[in-house]
Amino acid sequence: MTLQIETVPCLSDNYAYLAHDPDTGETAVIDVPEAAPILKALADKGWTATQVLLTHHHADHVQGLDDILAKHDARVVGAAADAHRLPPLDTAVKEGETIRIGNESGEVIDVSGHTVGHIAFHFPGSKVAFTADSLMALGCGRVFEGTMPQMWESLQKLAALPPDTTICSGHEYTAANARFALTIDPDNPKLISRSEAVETARANGQPTVPSTLAEELATNPFLRAGDARIQDHLGLTGANPAEVFAEIRTRKDNF
Repeated sequence: MTLQIETVPCLSDNYAYLAHDPDTGETAVIDVPEAAPILKALADKGWTATQVLLTHHHADHVQGLDDILAKHDARVVGAAADAHRLPPLDTAVKEGETIRIGNESGEVIDVSGHTVGHIAFHFPGSKVAFTADSLMALGCGRVFEGTMPQMWESLQKLAALPPDTTICSGHEYTAANARFALTIDPDNPKLISRSEAVETARANGQPTVPSTLAEELATNPFLRAGDARIQDHLGLTGANPAEVFAEIRTRKDNF
């Protein structure tokens, strides 16, 4: 049986996730922006957190951990490369290693760029990836610590996952990302349609996350740096996609 996924809004625009294996009763919490809504979601479902998976060290992804651990005896998992900045880890992992939530096996992917040591968790049996601030709905995280080529490489790893993968990213930034995306890819009918749907959802107080990888491949300009129409629009016809990505990311930073 596949994992049951619960999306938990936190802070002003963060998301945490619960991933529950109904066969074993094990539950993972993915990132902990704040404890109260996560603890409530666990209680509402009648689930006990058995592990916490941390994607990166930024405070808005880890600061609720102590309060979670005060209520749940959970094992903490995070990147070995980021262990010096993360809360104390029970298990330090690196790219290519396998983790488990109950009977479900997942893989660790290094998606450095936003931070050095940022990781994602992909569970192919459940067709879900927890990408936090790497690949986001209609966007990607700012390149704070890594390099533009590094971030592009990380996004390419995620783009290579099966298109029906559910992308569980870390923030409700989709409306702003959509407005920017239309400045890069203005004639994309799928992007126009998605942007309208996002505006409607947000006007009704509905989340726009998670998304699917298929949606991102069709509409997210940060994954589409090799598209000829985008390159022409940017005056970068025939350029290396990594260079086009860097231009798009720079424009977003100044948007």
